[in-house]
Amino acid sequence: MSQRDRTLDAFRRQELTSGETLSRRSFIAGSTAAAAAAAFPAAAWAAVDFKQFKRVPIQYIAALAPPDATSGSNAETWGLWAQDPGPRGVRLKAYDRLKSGTAPAGWHLDTNAWWLEEHGLLMESPNFPIPAGQYLVTGDREVTSVLTVHPASADGRQRWDLADGATLHDVTHLRCRSALYTPAKAGGSCSPQAARESDFPVSPGAAMPPVADCAKQDYQVLIVIGVPKSV
Repeated sequence: MSQRDRTLDAFRRQELTSGETLSRRSFIAGSTAAAAAAAFPAAAWAAVDFKQFKRVPIQYIAALAPPDATSGSNAETWGLWAQDPGPRGVRLKAYDRLKSGTAPAGWHLDTNAWWLEEHGLLMESPNFPIPAGQYLVTGDREVTSVLTVHPASADGRQRWDLADGATLHDVTHLRCRSALYTPAKAGGSCSPQAARESDFPVSPGAAMPPVADCAKQDYQVLIVIGVPKSV
């Protein structure tokens, strides 16, 4: 997740006020108008009531569900990166920088459960589970939707749903690939050193590569660009 198009880069670099209300006009004003219009067509915004949302520095959701799902009951398995993990990541070829267990950016590597992204960057884990609430999400293609994550039920399950019939695929950022790697066998090891740099970068929408002795769980990545004003 270290490379973004100019629209998202401009949006992320902005100094945002926590109370700023999000609107299509203020979004475009906060980036290059032509780029914003190209990246987020008017139809993608039509069903969203921006008066109820404020902009936030871009965040990312790690989601698990069938691509055509519009709702589900497993949001307790979803995670949230409250800040872009890409610039804080460590390249596989620089794994020695993680030998102490702590990255230069301050996050800790769990050698039994580590995250890798599409450019071969080791990343910090997202926070699990994703907090209940509403998120304005996009895949930076044609659809922007409101994701509602409901509070956990008595059995710990969390429902989620996307507004206006949007599917998870609609709001998945296909160029962002991410996967969690864990030991394939109980008591076994799964080392980032076994990952092959030649497997990267991963094509948009493709599965992350296998790593010897590791089990792999691919996650869809959603971009969060706004939250309710009340948050």
